[in-house]
Amino acid sequence: MKKYLLFDLDGTLTDPKIGITTCVQYALHSFGIEEPDLDKLEPFIGPPLRDSFMEFYGFTAEQAEEAVAKYRERFQDTGLFENEVYTGIPKMLRELQAKGYFLAVASSKPQVYVERILEHFDLKKYFSVVVGSELDGRRETKDQVVQETLRQLFGESPVDPAQVYMIGDRKFDVEGARALGVESVGVTYGYGSKEELKEAKEALKKEKNIGLQEGKTEKTHEVVIKLKEMNLPIEQIAKAVELNEEDVKAILNEKK
Repeated sequence: MKKYLLFDLDGTLTDPKIGITTCVQYALHSFGIEEPDLDKLEPFIGPPLRDSFMEFYGFTAEQAEEAVAKYRERFQDTGLFENEVYTGIPKMLRELQAKGYFLAVASSKPQVYVERILEHFDLKKYFSVVVGSELDGRRETKDQVVQETLRQLFGESPVDPAQVYMIGDRKFDVEGARALGVESVGVTYGYGSKEELKEAKEALKKEKNIGLQEGKTEKTHEVVIKLKEMNLPIEQIAKAVELNEEDVKAILNEKK
């Protein structure tokens, strides 16, 4: 039975729509862009903000940095708390903790904000590890967040991805988990549709099937290397990526 549960924050533990979309609206206004419909800004919930400003509004990297700074101008004191805990979450966390599960938060939101939100809603007490991104852009992608969460959760013990679930509402949670050989669980009450989660799962299943047929894929290589960097034994890496130990050794030898 898996005993380590990694939870996304936005769209999984709390509903941050008003805070995030209003702050995006505020940032866009500073560029002369008016978007009165907050529903249209929901895609900003989940992925890194810099990426979203570039993808959805065609911002350059420099403009995206300016937009993120403007977003945080409002978010850090106001938008942060325009948020609410989903019904039943505190009870669920309390029961999981009582049953001996190790709980963690793995979010792409800056860690300083994640901790303040958890403290505000009296949820931090349920988590042994809380990991987010850094304000300067470090550890921003989901796989980087998951990797650091696993490192802190397992401490000096070898990381065992087979004992972990990553729980979230967006495809980024599915993809970030897979990058570390972790199984994911999608929730459909958040901001990723059932179709988005299904497509992400199907893409990974197809990738896995191709990997099994051909022996290895570029993505499998990446997972093997990341798990080895976390000092996981060869046999556990092989189990996580569903390859035999000889194939894992071959991949590692190629990288030398």
